[in-house]
Amino acid sequence: MTAPSSIDPAHFLHEQLTQASPDLLRQMLTTFINTLMSAEADAVCGAGWGERSDERTNTRNGYRQRDFDTRAGTLEVAIPKLRAGSYFPDWLLERRRRAERALTTVVATCYLLGVSTRRMEKLVESLGITRLSKSQVSEMARELDGQVADFRHRRLDAGPYTFLAADALVLKVREGGRVVNTHALVATAVNADGHREILGLQVTSAEDGAGWLAFFRDLTARGLTGVQLVTSDAHRGLVEAIGATLPGASWQRCRTHYAANLMAVCPKASWPWVRALLHSVYDQPDTASVHAQFDRVLAALADKLPKVAEHLESARADVLAFTAFPKEVWRQIWSNNPSERLNREIRRRTDVVGIFPDRNSLIRLVGAVLAEQHDEWTEGRRYLGLDVLARCRVQSLTASDTDSATTEEVTIPALSA
Repeated sequence: MTAPSSIDPAHFLHEQLTQASPDLLRQMLTTFINTLMSAEADAVCGAGWGERSDERTNTRNGYRQRDFDTRAGTLEVAIPKLRAGSYFPDWLLERRRRAERALTTVVATCYLLGVSTRRMEKLVESLGITRLSKSQVSEMARELDGQVADFRHRRLDAGPYTFLAADALVLKVREGGRVVNTHALVATAVNADGHREILGLQVTSAEDGAGWLAFFRDLTARGLTGVQLVTSDAHRGLVEAIGATLPGASWQRCRTHYAANLMAVCPKASWPWVRALLHSVYDQPDTASVHAQFDRVLAALADKLPKVAEHLESARADVLAFTAFPKEVWRQIWSNNPSERLNREIRRRTDVVGIFPDRNSLIRLVGAVLAEQHDEWTEGRRYLGLDVLARCRVQSLTASDTDSATTEEVTIPALSA
């Protein structure tokens, strides 16, 4: 097989479309890769294929065939050989992204262990892999485990981490011949440079106080400092762990989770009205207006829905903790919605597997996804500006005094939803 040394794009595309082959993408990709390798080999030789030149330093000596696994399928590529020395395209062996390789190893592990064999065969084929030995899987898993371990246990030295968010995902793992639920605990934060950062990942048997306490203790031991606000749901063990390990931080109860909790005590017929009132609190332009509107909502609910009013009043400090910070950051800190988007990305990868064969494979895949997302956040634009972050750190010190003063001074006009 002789690989082309150059491609005429118009002629090549016309030829491929004329063939109308069902493997069009695979054929085009194979031709493109072979042409690139041929051009690189010519550069190594100092002259083009079949060309006579005084600058030539080496000559071509045929090809060796190799299989290359891609998402488009397994390609048979022709790697040029040289008469003196050797040529091998390093870029062709460039490792897949961590999440992609982790997904491959997890699926392959399930396949080799005979877990849902028929389903795993289809998944392996969908990844474009026709052959995987146990030794290949073990080598990939060993390298990935090292990368994920380094990421999970790295020093948290980019603080202070002013805003932190914590959440958990439930994933299924096969243990002792049974399928059990495990909880992947994930924490993200905004570092001193204004970028979001994934702080850590731990897998526990239950989302209880002990699991969250160990998780936050690990974060603080690795260098977590300067946390002013933690946003999460109202899981009791999580809230207690925050208080025990981050005593200087306030807690923001996620507004989305709280709305679901409030709906549980509200009559179904009244929920649209109550929801509109609750949203009106968050639509206010400043801190004083938020607290004033909250009081108006309580007054409106006190007679008609006393249980709802009582539930809302008891959650006031936790739901409105975001008001201690500048208006510019409210949308980023008053709910766990940014973390939910990260969770959806994790789910997109884990749903392919379904049931993990063991906890190590779960940590490998989820850890690789988080490491990739962490890199993207680091290279992307700032999540919060440095000026507003500086104001957040200063303003949080006097927020309690300011809140009490403004609450006393505000007069409550007529209710407006």
